Amino acid sequence: MANDGPFNALLGGEAETDSRRADAAAIGARIDIVSDAICPWCYVGKRQLERALAKLAPEGLKFQVHWNPFQLNPDMPKEGRDRLAYRAWKFGSAEKAAALDHRITEAAASVGLGFRTDLMTRTPNTIDAHRLIWFAEQNGDQDAAMEAVFRAYFIEGRDIGEQGVLVDCAEQAGLPRPGVVTFLAGDVAEAEMRAADRAAREAGVSGVPSFFLDGYGLFSGAMDSDKIADAFRHGRGILRNRQDSTM
Repeated sequence: MANDGPFNALLGGEAETDSRRADAAAIGARIDIVSDAICPWCYVGKRQLERALAKLAPEGLKFQVHWNPFQLNPDMPKEGRDRLAYRAWKFGSAEKAAALDHRITEAAASVGLGFRTDLMTRTPNTIDAHRLIWFAEQNGDQDAAMEAVFRAYFIEGRDIGEQGVLVDCAEQAGLPRPGVVTFLAGDVAEAEMRAADRAAREAGVSGVPSFFLDGYGLFSGAMDSDKIADAFRHGRGILRNRQDSTM
């Protein structure tokens, strides 16, 4: 992952980054996670991040978390594909795909998540899921929407490529159902989601989850919560020292 400069395409541009840095209290406080709604390690990483943030809060370290789009399967057709057949093709065999499912199910269980890969019959296109998560940030609780989408896919085995499923997720996250129905029926933010996906790749993201602090790449993967906490302590210290040195 690139880690030598701000990831401005996801953070809203240089002006926003500069304005945040003008406020010393905001230095090293914004976490951006690049993820896909069908990435199992992203859901595991979310749980590990939550544990890390709980450890950091008593130290007075608080952060704002933002979720950003990435497509593991950017060429997936809108209707998605049969999951078993697609994964057998992608990973070389049904046996290898099943072994990967077993591995991720064990990893999920270690953080209290009961993945039901046996219920997951489709590999969906995730553009609309990313649009919904974007909409939630503008209109409510983005983290709750991300949680609902993850749960729908990994715990309930639902097809999150279907707009009706996404509307249910939005309602669980406290968003008004009629407004979400109208939003998903159009194409608002679709171009932006694809542009953000491209920006992530151009910034060096090749795997998810990838974590950025104030636009600087820290690490990729669902690391243990203690390691995540250490990474954010270290990253925040570096950013604040840089700021002090320029004042």
